[in-house]
Amino acid sequence: MSVIDETRLDTEQAWSVDDARALYRIDDWSEGYFRVGPKGTVLAAPDRDATGGVDLADIVAGLSDRDIGAPLLLRFSDILAHRLTALREAFDGAIRENDYKGDYCAVYPIKVNQQRQVVDEVARFGGKLGFGLEVGSKPELLAVLALTSEQENQLIVCNGFKDAHYIEAVLLASKLGRRIVPVVESLREVQLIIKYAELYDVRPDIGVRVKLASKGAGRWSDSAGVKSKFGLFVSEMLEMLELLKRHEMLDCLKLLHCHSGSQVHDIQNLKQVVTELAHVYVQLVQEGAGLELLDVGGGLAVDYTGAQTNDPSSMNYSVQEYASHVVYRIGSVCEAAGVKHPTIVTECGRAMVAHASVLIFDVLGSTGPHDLARQPDTGVPNTPNKSLPQPIRDLQTALSGIVPERLLECYHDAVVARDEAMTLFGLGYLGLRERAMAERLFWTTCLRIQEVAKTIEDLPEELTSLDQILSDTYFCNFSLFQSLPDAWAIDQVFPIMPIQRLDEQPTRRAVLADITCDSDGRLDRFIGEGEIQRALDVHELDDRPYYLGVFLVGAYQETLGDLHNLFGDAHAVHIRIEDGQWAIEEVVSGDTAGEVLSYVQFDPKQFESQMRKDCERAVRANCMTVRESKALLRFYETGLSSYTYLQS
Repeated sequence: MSVIDETRLDTEQAWSVDDARALYRIDDWSEGYFRVGPKGTVLAAPDRDATGGVDLADIVAGLSDRDIGAPLLLRFSDILAHRLTALREAFDGAIRENDYKGDYCAVYPIKVNQQRQVVDEVARFGGKLGFGLEVGSKPELLAVLALTSEQENQLIVCNGFKDAHYIEAVLLASKLGRRIVPVVESLREVQLIIKYAELYDVRPDIGVRVKLASKGAGRWSDSAGVKSKFGLFVSEMLEMLELLKRHEMLDCLKLLHCHSGSQVHDIQNLKQVVTELAHVYVQLVQEGAGLELLDVGGGLAVDYTGAQTNDPSSMNYSVQEYASHVVYRIGSVCEAAGVKHPTIVTECGRAMVAHASVLIFDVLGSTGPHDLARQPDTGVPNTPNKSLPQPIRDLQTALSGIVPERLLECYHDAVVARDEAMTLFGLGYLGLRERAMAERLFWTTCLRIQEVAKTIEDLPEELTSLDQILSDTYFCNFSLFQSLPDAWAIDQVFPIMPIQRLDEQPTRRAVLADITCDSDGRLDRFIGEGEIQRALDVHELDDRPYYLGVFLVGAYQETLGDLHNLFGDAHAVHIRIEDGQWAIEEVVSGDTAGEVLSYVQFDPKQFESQMRKDCERAVRANCMTVRESKALLRFYETGLSSYTYLQS
């Protein structure tokens, strides 16, 4: 038994699943789609039923029985359908409340998550609600044209710069009956639209994006306003109007668009953007434009932290408040100008799909101060030994002298003694065993101070950082760069928690390291009470599998992921809920080693042939037996066709 186990203070109270709910703040960020069940597991409730739901741990176990192991991405089709319906209902309610005379249409920007299964579901569910799709590139256009073959009236908004072939294809697609709107990003595009409209004798619906003076908020605030990458300045828009007039196509201008930003966490910024856009709209109508659609862009945020604050990872408004303000401000401006109310279009892809996906991975092992404290004593006495170097004796004294009144003094003594020991080791005056003894004594002292500190109300500020210093590292079976790139690139905070054992009190705090080679491959920012925490409350590992879930990952993470260390896509499983039971709708197998090698232009078949030759050469040279050769080749062949992640 370690020093910490022998001297642990009995300060823990009875633990319940309600404590787990509060600790991980699941009720704050989950929007009711996830909750802690009575058995201490996380339940998914697509209809936000507070009494129902399916068990994530049960799903993971069931998939494991089917040889579909972690890491894996669970996509809940029912949550996706509920999110789209909730958006529709929010705007329908706002339209009724404000006596708005226009309609509403959401379009899903497929760049948010371009996986075929996700886009299929959005197109299918959204089509029933009158929703459309948005594309921003030629490949996206090609995909959406095929996807909408059965729903010709589904609105397609084409954003981004376009070449002649792109615009030609859009105008020809309108002859198929598609309701497709190319959004003008430059005056050159207007000229191309006019050229092909005359060539093919078609009167297309045209959109235009305007650069507003109002800016967005948060990480992408500079992507909106006058610094917007795409769109026309107002002076350029007036040139466009004159050009369309000369070709008698002013009535073809049907849609006005702006980029309001992404993850706009402050409702005040959205109000300013929508108000300015509405004024531009009414004046273009008064200039003779045939506008009918007003596209306010994206921006609707997701509250990743559940704090409901003006923070880049949160939002200080609800979906209903967003809808109400958009409808009210557009309606008010149009009413004052005597202009017909337009159909409001939004591009809120993040809010549509983020909640529907959960990344689940297993923990492989851990390292940290607690592991040192559990090691055998290896000759470390509890009282100072005069034969030992002075820094080690000082560490022993600091450990034995810990009392509430001397915590800070003992901590300072331990830090100084540890630093002196490392200096002596660097000069060659301290052996490897003595250095190991110093390490164990230092971390054991810090852990003991941390335990005693729990009984003190006015803790010295210097000791408040012990929780972070003493956090363990839990090694997790996933790639941050492949599955959670925003956590690395922009410090995005995602809700993370164990999906089981929530009826047990967590006794460890840890940062999460992935299995890539880089030090950057780690998660060390977590949702906390009022502020971001630098470590996550976790349970001590035992012989049972331990799974962690990362929630709200349906937006951008899959599309932006890369192949760092050649870790490929994780398995993706589409789950449908039927009569309170879960069912597999579709399994998208994760990448194999052979597949990711081929992505970077290696030839797995050539590798296999080369290994076979090498093994045969080794057998002939009596360096390897035939049996050993077969074993190595079997590993190589199996490895090429297996999951890139570790498998238990």
